[in-house]
Amino acid sequence: MTISLRPYLPDDTEILAILMQASIEELCVDDYSEDQRVAWCATAEDTESFAKLLSSNLTLLALDDEGDPVGFAVLVKNRAVTHVHVHPDLIGSGIGQTLLEAFTKLSLARGGDTLIVDATDNAKGFFEKLGFVATARNTINYGDVWLGATTMEKPLKAPTGASVQ
Repeated sequence: MTISLRPYLPDDTEILAILMQASIEELCVDDYSEDQRVAWCATAEDTESFAKLLSSNLTLLALDDEGDPVGFAVLVKNRAVTHVHVHPDLIGSGIGQTLLEAFTKLSLARGGDTLIVDATDNAKGFFEKLGFVATARNTINYGDVWLGATTMEKPLKAPTGASVQ
């Protein structure tokens, strides 16, 4: 499969909500309780708020060979990576990595020096493989429900004389 990227369009909201909910329900079952997953998924059910989040930040969609969305991610203020979701059947196929590599290049081109993410427990290893380092353990609030997460950072500029990995 060849992965292509494009920016979010308002007509994408519904399919991205479905994709997000599927990834949470299928990929997070071992790390989060049903109540936690339901609360997390509910954030995409408010279509207006979800669309506002996607449109007010840089949201990139990963598309398969037929042009169908198979993943997406959001970059907030050229620094914070949020909502990295990949179709559950395609985990490990390079979709998430492609999205994060694009954000790395875009952030660097815009003068950014660090990417940060609040990685969920099931995604921590993925971010570590891409060069993110854990800096703190925290929680993410969804209504009355809390999810454990790890704040991770990836420096984008190497010190003088060193190379970026």
